[in-house]
Amino acid sequence: MPPRNSDRFTTVRTEGAILPADLLQRVAAGDPSLDGLTPASYHLIEGERLNEATNHAWNRLMGAWAAFQAAVERLPTGDPGTGITRDRWLLPLWQELGYGRLTPTKPVEIDGKAYALSHLWQHAPIHLVGCHVDLDRRAPGMAGAAPTSPHGLVQELLNRSDEHLWAFVSNGLKLRILRDNVRLTRQAYVEFDVQAMFDGKVYADFALLWRLCHQSRVEAEKPEQCWLERWSRAAQQQGLRVLDQLRGGVEEAIATLGRGFLDCPANHRLRERLRGGQLDAQDYYRQLLRLVYRLLFLFVAEDRELLFDPKADEASRERYTTYYSTARLRRLAERLRGTRHIDLYQALTLVMDWLGSDAGCPELGLPALGSLLFSSESLPDLRDVQLANADLLAAVRALALTSDGHAVRAVDYRNLGSEELGSIYESLLELHPVLNAEAGTFALGTAGGHERKTTGSYYTPTSLITCLLDSALDPVLDEAVRQPEPEATLLGLKVCDPACGSGHFLIAAAHRIAKRLAYVRTGEEEPPPQAVRVALRDVIGRCVYGADINPMAVELCKVALWMEALEPGKPLSFLDHHIQCGNSLLGATPALLARGIPDEAFEPIEGDDKPTCRDLRKRNRDERRGQGTMFDRFESSPLLKVGNLAPALAKIAATADDTIAGVRAQERTYAELVRSSGYRNNRLWADAWCAAFVIRKEKVDDLQPRVTITEHTFRAIERSPHVAPSLEAAIRTLAEQYQFLHWHLAFPDVFQPLDTSDEGGILGWRGGFDV
Repeated sequence: MPPRNSDRFTTVRTEGAILPADLLQRVAAGDPSLDGLTPASYHLIEGERLNEATNHAWNRLMGAWAAFQAAVERLPTGDPGTGITRDRWLLPLWQELGYGRLTPTKPVEIDGKAYALSHLWQHAPIHLVGCHVDLDRRAPGMAGAAPTSPHGLVQELLNRSDEHLWAFVSNGLKLRILRDNVRLTRQAYVEFDVQAMFDGKVYADFALLWRLCHQSRVEAEKPEQCWLERWSRAAQQQGLRVLDQLRGGVEEAIATLGRGFLDCPANHRLRERLRGGQLDAQDYYRQLLRLVYRLLFLFVAEDRELLFDPKADEASRERYTTYYSTARLRRLAERLRGTRHIDLYQALTLVMDWLGSDAGCPELGLPALGSLLFSSESLPDLRDVQLANADLLAAVRALALTSDGHAVRAVDYRNLGSEELGSIYESLLELHPVLNAEAGTFALGTAGGHERKTTGSYYTPTSLITCLLDSALDPVLDEAVRQPEPEATLLGLKVCDPACGSGHFLIAAAHRIAKRLAYVRTGEEEPPPQAVRVALRDVIGRCVYGADINPMAVELCKVALWMEALEPGKPLSFLDHHIQCGNSLLGATPALLARGIPDEAFEPIEGDDKPTCRDLRKRNRDERRGQGTMFDRFESSPLLKVGNLAPALAKIAATADDTIAGVRAQERTYAELVRSSGYRNNRLWADAWCAAFVIRKEKVDDLQPRVTITEHTFRAIERSPHVAPSLEAAIRTLAEQYQFLHWHLAFPDVFQPLDTSDEGGILGWRGGFDV
């Protein structure tokens, strides 16, 4: 295996993907394949090397840092330290970075709004505040931090300006590189912990700071021509190549796990269930997928530092990180091939069980996350089995590392976005399991183009999603924030994707709503990350709805939403009532049900007997005439027959979901709803309407009577759903085969019964989605 490029810096953190960790490592290492790292590109004098210039700057700044720290200690309580921070530290720092002596700038004005920047160098805003000013919080009465946080001020300026692309913001203790990210869904920046860097004498990280923040990195006639932007574009291209490898890595991980479980001598029951048909290849594949989803979720949660309960002590965190974490698995996978021992999967199973429990594991700092993702029901055949360390590490290696032939790089799961998950989703839907239970072999095959299209799997490009949100969602948000109670209005919005796939569109929409919600709550147009994170969890639990015909896509959509909504110490949101499996184009509405079975249901389709269709069409017409006009009126609306289900959904929404007990209560309420006789009977009735179109219309056979649905049988089912067991069984079989989705039953909180003041309507319901 080629040597791995380390992506670990002691005092450097990258958020988002503007300058990802791998790019930072290439800059730090002086990668000759990356342009812009020559002494000449940094305007050094002839013969001077980068490390010499960096070392000279470091030595001079170490003295300035000591003097600055001594001055800070003498500051009176409450003094933000703006003057000392700039004069004693930040201006000397920027001078060593090649900017000369920065001079103050007047506020930058955009569309009548002034942005009180402290400094500006060519196209690059440089906002310097006092050491006692938090970069992520407002400081009322303080220039450059009063209306919004220093970070928010600079980010909003970049997002609104056509003249500025990259910027810097610092309070002397931390320094951040920002870029215009109006099209991104999460905050994106590179942060240097300057205090830790100089107190700890971490010269290697300073060398990276020098190379990234040097004047030559933002010097250009046009901002898009500067070196930072060119590096960012190079990182995007590298990211695409890594993503291509990750798709293959996910496929390799699934196949490795599938073979590994079959190969393990102790797994007799698993092999017998596969041989006997109690567990088919597709169900086995789905369980393997869920195991991979769990691994991906844990990779992201750990790398984003979102897994631990905030109340966990340092000893518990250290215990988990050292002995149980997937970070440990990834380190082992990098160094070891593994043996036939089985302890690693056993430990992983314990972690997954604890996360799925109602108690978590306080001894390891783990909260109770709940959800189907970590439920024992999601891996019924993989929970009590064994797996060799070699197979688990091989699967982890395939998921965690990529190679370009020269170096092995870790996948940046900290910044894995919905776009990456979406592309993985696209590739997974092309795969199908190839299992030989007798021989104990497992592999993955690729579906043909036509087979893939029949699943309805099409990946929506990010550019199209952005256009959709700009035109459809933003006006709704603008109107919501103008309402008397903007927070309640925003949380009451309902956004739906009828073919949600991996949740790419829903996640992007949720981020936009969450940012507006955080703005309403904080008053800052660029709200702090924590405020956005809290708002995002609220939005995902309340505002987003989706459906997909592919059950694997539905599960992946929930995983993607959970990844985005994860908030330390809180369980995963209940999403079953909002993300559903079904064919969005094939379902009944209250108006259609009220009108009965149309004659068009008996147009022959493939496999039908045409004379039989003609006979059934005539019979249906006669039966419908015999019913009179009572069903042409909305006085007996089907939604009134099923009852108003919205209160049950309102009960779910009203239940606090910040504890595992609350989420369990939501699960019970929803389970009671879908098990209720009213819901089940009306679901069968709506399924019968759809089944009338697709049920086979065959010649009458005395030995096997024909099962069909006309107006008479449809109304009989309406009155009593159990009048014909054979017909009921046929309807349920067709409903499962065609995945009928009746929107008024799937989302009764969105589509509600007409009341006496309603005029009717072509669909027979009131309400609906906002977007």
